[in-house]
Order: sequence, then structure tokens, then C-alpha cells
Amino acid sequence: MERTVPSTASEEIELYRRTYYSLLRSSSEVQIRSLEEVHAGMKSVLHPFARESTPDMSAFIYSLLRLPPCMHHAQLVVLGQSPKVFSRAGFGNIESWAAVSTLARRRRCYFNGKDTLACFIASVSDIDDVIPILTAYQIEWNKLHFSLERNPGFAKKDENQGKLDALDLEQLSDVLSIQRDDIDRLKVVWGDDFYTNLERIKSAPKNIKVKLLSGSLAEYRRATDIWWERISERQAELLSRPVYFISSNPHSVVNLLSGYAIKNKATLLQFLDDSDNHELKSEWEYITAQQVVSSQENFLYYILKKFQQSSHGYRFLQDQKKAEEGCGMIRVSSEHSFDVDAQMIALDSLCADTLDPRLKDGDMSYINKSDAILLNIDYPLGMAAYTILSEISEHVEQILGIYVMGKSASLNAAIGDIIIPNVVHDEHSKNTYLYQNCFTAAHLSPYLLYGTVLDNQKCVSVRGTFLQNPHYMNVFYQEGYTDIEMEAGPYLSAIYELFRPQRHPVNEIVNLYGIPFDLGIIHYVSDNPLGKGKNLGTGNLSYYGMDSTYAATIAILRRIFNLERIRLAN
Repeated sequence: MERTVPSTASEEIELYRRTYYSLLRSSSEVQIRSLEEVHAGMKSVLHPFARESTPDMSAFIYSLLRLPPCMHHAQLVVLGQSPKVFSRAGFGNIESWAAVSTLARRRRCYFNGKDTLACFIASVSDIDDVIPILTAYQIEWNKLHFSLERNPGFAKKDENQGKLDALDLEQLSDVLSIQRDDIDRLKVVWGDDFYTNLERIKSAPKNIKVKLLSGSLAEYRRATDIWWERISERQAELLSRPVYFISSNPHSVVNLLSGYAIKNKATLLQFLDDSDNHELKSEWEYITAQQVVSSQENFLYYILKKFQQSSHGYRFLQDQKKAEEGCGMIRVSSEHSFDVDAQMIALDSLCADTLDPRLKDGDMSYINKSDAILLNIDYPLGMAAYTILSEISEHVEQILGIYVMGKSASLNAAIGDIIIPNVVHDEHSKNTYLYQNCFTAAHLSPYLLYGTVLDNQKCVSVRGTFLQNPHYMNVFYQEGYTDIEMEAGPYLSAIYELFRPQRHPVNEIVNLYGIPFDLGIIHYVSDNPLGKGKNLGTGNLSYYGMDSTYAATIAILRRIFNLERIRLAN
């Protein structure tokens, strides 16, 4: 079909991508500093002040949240798809190294305790994510280093035992030429390591090297095979029973279906009472007194997460797992490949009396007659969505529905709002997909208490968060594309191949109306690029962010239950 969407190609962005892909083809290590100029020339909306001498703290904090804390020590970052790939390259058993994680990006990484960070990658999207993050991190680290180096008087104050008082922080703000609130945001991210990390930055500039061990499609497919083998081994029935596929997160679906948090309400409230979080205590009092419009269930789900992160609550994880398995829910953690956990939920084993009240609609006994299984995965990054859904479609006999819930940035909505697109432009395939989204605002509005639902929207699936500049975004904005994320396009490319006898096309308008299964895509807004980046320093959406997450999950599960009611009646 003839194209009507204007070209969005940015020469600066394409130059940047061509540069780092050509360098990564080398068998030797690539120095990140060789990418700094072309990175700055891209004029990314996430790094608008890359060329300025003063630090761009929003870009630095955004990068910090997506890199493990050991990055301060790492000199070499190695990227590969599986343990065998690392082993063949001479890195031995990297899974014996220390496992490290980040606050705002799921990526399986290991640190050798000295100078090397090894990261598993699932697709080219990981490269488009990691390289700009490392480059932004190094640019801003070195700006801070040179500022501190030019001020030798700002040395460790032994009398303060390495702590900075208010006067010191004001002085630091002047030394670094950054706002005081940026200092405060950095303190939140670094916590007790704040001063130690400043000393590290002052002591030496950064000169990171990176090495891609294999960039072949075959290795990405092998990594996906490893991921799928663990799932199919845990529940062989998945191959023969009809499946509803959900791409969301590892907590909301099981929380709504298991009722574990609601059954342990007294324990959770005791934990809240013993904590020092006065804000959450006050929120619960307002909820119970009906002084605020809020959901008791959502609040309990949030407290459950906090409880299990505590030393006392950690012991309850096994109890929750046992309770979930008693209701037909099996969790499968990923190993030896990329970090995407999965859950398999047999509908005929669900305990109807434990369901979240918002899921119940009359007599629910029909659920226990269903032969369907819910396969819920922790949503992947970018093109990994394509390879994962393609892998699933090759092995599962029948897919009844595909539902995608994920974060997005929005040019017209507020953080916490929900977007329901029915047009997706995919920057990977250059296709524009038109499809019937099974959800409308009416399906979610009753369960969204703090935000707004916007349906009939237009979405663009980008290659990476840094790979956007003002020109790029303006082209889409002029055409009414206001929903920006990374997975919908790759998922739709895989969906095309689910019912058509050929690989997905390139640079076409693709009509997906009439596909033989249910399809729904829901995005909740976690960022607003036009907000000058101040929101990028946050690691999550906090308790209020759960409002949109659970509204979307409720809509998905109610849709599945309704379809099963109809299917079983026929």
C-alpha cells in the first residue's frame, strides 16, 4: 500500500547509528570517546546539552539509573547473547561473576569485581540502548570530573566523616555549575554512596571501552531458544492448549488473580504501621476514611512489593509462590539468556473466590471449565518483542489473544495517563500498522482514578530512547503521532507473520484488520519529553503510577474472561 507518512529519517541519528555499528564490527575493543562527538551532534532530546561545558544532569541521572552501580569501576563493557558466546570469546564462566542490576532497566549483567562488566543482549535494540547510555554517562562524568579537578579546595572534609552539610551542598552546586535540586536528585540516586562517588569522579576521568562479541541474528535466535526451553519444560501443556499471550510485568496479573495481598491484609498493614513512611500511612487513613478516591486493593499491592523488599518480608516470597501455585500460577525466571521472566496461569485452576473484586462479573464458575492458559511475560525491550513472539508462535498450537501493556512517553498526555493506539508506525520495519484495538476508553476509565484515558491515538515505536531529536519528534507530532515507545511495532511485525504466509513487509502501510485472534495494546505514560527532562531522574512511577498499571491489567483480564465466557458457551 502506498506510503502517506512522511520520512522521519534524521541524518544525525542515522550517522550516529552507522558509526557505532561499523565500529562494533571490529574484533578489537571500541573506545566510547570515539563516539562522543557524533553522539552530541545527534542533539538527542534526552541529552540536549551534550556539547555544553556545564553538566547535563538529567542525561547523567537518566544514564545512572540504567547502569549498575559497579559502572563507576568498569573500564570494559562486553555484550553477548549467551554464556557460550562469552566463553568462546575467552571470558570463561561469567555467570560465576557477581550478578549486578540497575534501577530502571532490566538487563542481566555480571561484574568481575575489578574492571569488566558483561551484559546479555536480546536484540539490536539493546545495542541502540546501551551505547548511547554509556556515551552520555561518560560525557557527563568527565564534565563533572574536570569541574571538580579545577577546584582542588573541594576535598574530603574529615571533620564531617565524608558527609556534606547544607553549606557544602550549596558550594558543590556552584563548583559544578548545576542547580541545587540536581544535587538533591543525585543524592537520592546514590544514597549513602553520594560523597564516595563524587570522590571517584574527581579522582579520574572515564574512558570506557565496549566490545560486541557477536551481532548475528542467529545468536539472537539461539538466546530466544534458550529462553523458551525453560518455559516449555516447566509446562508442556502450553504447547497443546489455547493461549492468551500478555506482555506486561511480573506482578499485576498474579496480584489480581491470586488475591495474596488481600488475604494478607493484616500483615501488610502491620508492616506499614511499623514503618516510618508517614506519607503512605496518611494515604491509607484517607482511603479507609473515604476522604480520597483511591483503591484499597492497589494500595495493598504496592505495600506487598515494599514488604517483600524488606528483610522480614523477603521470607514471605516462598509463601506467596506456594499460594500462587495452588491457584494454577507458575513463575519461570529466565536463566542463561536475557532477563525476561514469564508466568503461566491455567484458567481452570484459578480460585474464583480469590480474584480481585474488580474482575468479578456474575457467576465466575465457568472459568474452571476453560482449557486456556495465560502466558504473561515481563515486557521485553524493542526488537526482542519480535523474536520472543515469533518464537512463541512457532511452538504454541493456538493463540486466542495478544495483549501488550507497557510504558510510553507522550507529547500530549500527563504522566499516569493511559493511551490506546490503533495506528503504530514502526521505525524498525518503517511500516505503519493499522489495526482494530479491542480496547477503548470505556474499558479502562472505570478503573483509572487519577489519570485520563486517550483512545484512537497514533503511536511510533522508536529504536531507542536516546535516538530522538527535535526534528524527528516534530515530524511525528505534525502528523498526530504523540505516543512514543519501543515494543508495539516489533510485536505487530510478528503478528503479521502469525497469519500471513510471508515475512512482514518494509516501508508499507499494513492493514491488520481481520486477524483471527483478539488484539489489544495499552500504554501508560511514564515520561513527557517536552517536560525538559526533569522527570527522567525518577526510577519509577511510585504508588500513584500503579493506578494506570492496574487499570490496564484489569481491562486485559476482564477482556479475557469475557471471551472465555463466550467461547465456552458455544
